[in-house]
Amino acid sequence: MDADLSLYAIVDPTVAGGRSLSDLAGRIAASATLVQLRDKLGSTRAMVEEARALQAALTPAGVPLLINDRVDVALAAEADGVHIGQDDMAAADARLLLGRTAIIGLSIKTVQQAEAAPLEHLDYVAIGGVYATTSKDNTSAPIGIAGLRAIVQAIRARKPGFPICAIAGINAGNAGEVIAAGADGIAVISALSLAPDPAAAAKTLRGTVDRALLERGVR
Repeated sequence: MDADLSLYAIVDPTVAGGRSLSDLAGRIAASATLVQLRDKLGSTRAMVEEARALQAALTPAGVPLLINDRVDVALAAEADGVHIGQDDMAAADARLLLGRTAIIGLSIKTVQQAEAAPLEHLDYVAIGGVYATTSKDNTSAPIGIAGLRAIVQAIRARKPGFPICAIAGINAGNAGEVIAAGADGIAVISALSLAPDPAAAAKTLRGTVDRALLERGVR
């Protein structure tokens, strides 16, 4: 399955603005192209139930659901794939368990990680954090636009056209420059989940990304 990274929404119960995740997903489904469930604190059973509720909200709109870190939860809930970090299950093992049609993404923070990433087992990479963010405990300094460009170049030198999204601190004000730097889309949390009107915020962000992709000549 191909992953459209244009507007990649991450939903997390600790950054949900008082809404249920399924309600939030339903509000943004018209504009989001991919949704990830991230829950670092919940039990396995709760995550599986949450994933199934999210699928019920997203399936009518045709939006794929990925699970952060937890390959077991993705399998149990029959999600569309997983997003893994550098210390999670190896991409090759996730692919073995989830099969060839699953979407598998990997977090990349450095050029060295980009050069070592097992692209043959991945459908996309997420580069960041680009800007400072409060939605995740991140001890690394933001890489900024210059860092994003360098990592994009490292990935594309290995595999031209490989799908890339950028993550952390991205909003309607800076999404355009992220796309101009080479990303195919943006992964966002607070810009949607903490917005007064998530549906309107999603529509605005998607429009910003689509315009920037057109200006870059890839749409």
